[in-house]
Amino acid sequence: MKIRLLILALLLWSVPAPVSAAPATAYGGFRVVRASPGTPSTPVVSLPGGYEVMSGATASRAEFFAFVRGPSATAVTVTVSWPGQWITDVISGKAHVPVEHDAADPFTVRFPIPVTGASVNQNTLQVYSYPSGSTATGVYWRIEHNDPDRVAGPWTSVAWPGNQAASVINYMVAANLVLQDSGLAAEARRRGHFFALMGFETNNPLHPDNPPHWHLSYYPGLTFGAAGAHVPHFWVDAAGRTFYNGMDVQGRGRGRFYVGDPAEIRDPAGALIITMTIRADGGLDLRGPDGRAYSITSAGGDFGAEVRVLRDGAGWRWVRSGDSVTGGVLVTHVGGLGTEAFHQTLVYRYDRLTGTILAIHPS
Repeated sequence: MKIRLLILALLLWSVPAPVSAAPATAYGGFRVVRASPGTPSTPVVSLPGGYEVMSGATASRAEFFAFVRGPSATAVTVTVSWPGQWITDVISGKAHVPVEHDAADPFTVRFPIPVTGASVNQNTLQVYSYPSGSTATGVYWRIEHNDPDRVAGPWTSVAWPGNQAASVINYMVAANLVLQDSGLAAEARRRGHFFALMGFETNNPLHPDNPPHWHLSYYPGLTFGAAGAHVPHFWVDAAGRTFYNGMDVQGRGRGRFYVGDPAEIRDPAGALIITMTIRADGGLDLRGPDGRAYSITSAGGDFGAEVRVLRDGAGWRWVRSGDSVTGGVLVTHVGGLGTEAFHQTLVYRYDRLTGTILAIHPS
């Protein structure tokens, strides 16, 4: 009996103890906002043991941002010391995180961020507003708020594309008018499809979204993974004139269209959705399958200042927009052309650091 017990004890002793799995690597990010924009500089970042700042941390005139990697945790304390720079805000994802200034050094702050992402999430860097953020509406619409003091990536080595950014907002307002008036938005909604209006961003080096352009895309489904998606890239020059359309068609690569070339969007069954043709004046002609025609053009040739919309060749609407990225206010004006008396002003107030719309005021 003693021998059996001894053998059993030896067997149990030789069985290795279970090894707990190493915690999965997770990711988080933050943007540190300076009180006043100025010459870019890099602060010192300190993290708890087991966490590291990933390569690619970037400083602009207004901010510093970085991504963090380490074990998954809902709150990891980050310490940032930025000599001479008073830190007013910290953004992680779309949240303003609480900031504690060091009692002995006002230029040192501590704040918690979640490190829970399965991969690097660009959401922290993107400042977008969504006048229509649901694909179920038939028009998904995103407005990028490009700030010259947050410029990053390829945009640091070129002239600031301020007029192109303004023209893109005008184009998108005009395109939304066309989609609604023509019934194309309603038909897309009925079918469970959607159009997507988007511009370009200058503040995210993870997405080198250049040169200046905008999108009037079509997704034959309710998600951005819909098979058969068409994604035009309308490139615009310094005056906002369109000169090229590189249209990606899922499964078929990119088609290239220039002035006078009709670019057709068709659904997976081959039915025509819309035809888009770049005009000689830098505008855009849009024609639905019923033959009704709209033109986005500009009387003065500056699409950043104003665009006009013709309907079946006759003046219909004018559009002027203004975006204060430091004040967080976007204003769009739409008026009637010819004999039609129409005017609508919409004021979008948004969080200037995240783009989240706080209020919309019609007038």
